[in-house]
Amino acid sequence: MTELAPQLLSALILGLLGGGHCLGMCGGLMGALTLAIPAERRARRLRLLLGYNLGRILSYATAGLLLGLAGWALASSPAALALRVLAALLLIAMGLYLAGWWSGLTRIEALGGGLWRRIQPLTRRFMPVDSPAKALLLGALWGWLPCGLVYSTLLWAASQGDALDSAVLMLGFGLGTLPVLLATGMAAERLTALLRRRGVRTAGGLLVILFGLWTLPGPHQHWLMGH
Repeated sequence: MTELAPQLLSALILGLLGGGHCLGMCGGLMGALTLAIPAERRARRLRLLLGYNLGRILSYATAGLLLGLAGWALASSPAALALRVLAALLLIAMGLYLAGWWSGLTRIEALGGGLWRRIQPLTRRFMPVDSPAKALLLGALWGWLPCGLVYSTLLWAASQGDALDSAVLMLGFGLGTLPVLLATGMAAERLTALLRRRGVRTAGGLLVILFGLWTLPGPHQHWLMGH
């Protein structure tokens, strides 16, 4: 777990600072979960939000485990180096996205369109959301919503060559997205405003880019480790 710590930190940063993108993808659902609940009944609102987000995060971890099995199968093959290079490039792309310098990452969202067309009709069975169990199941389905940030993080997590490590990284990514989505559902504007600040996003993006450069195989790794 100690060796996984830098990757886990990156996963948390990706989730936390990528929360602005999550708002665009899931913000409407946050409203659907809480719109009919009076502000004075905040405890019930929080239970529904926690149920939804728990289901969503568990879906991320499940996807990490499944794709991590493929990464594990390739770990001892010549394709392992190519997978590591791809993971590094994705990290750099995610850092550029978080800093607001390049948004091409979102183009890969089309990859999950076919799967989502099969899953989306199932979400209607749990609307309106009037219990934590419904929120949990709805979140588990919405966790498969096509998202370029999630897909890129998933491919990076799978490149670790260990299914459990991939699942842990996706769990960390999901936990990173939690503060923004909870704050949105609870109308905590200050937190969301803080995470949307240009300086915060730029600093987080640079950290992820640096880790992507360190992940990229080459002699520069020793220099980066020394600094």
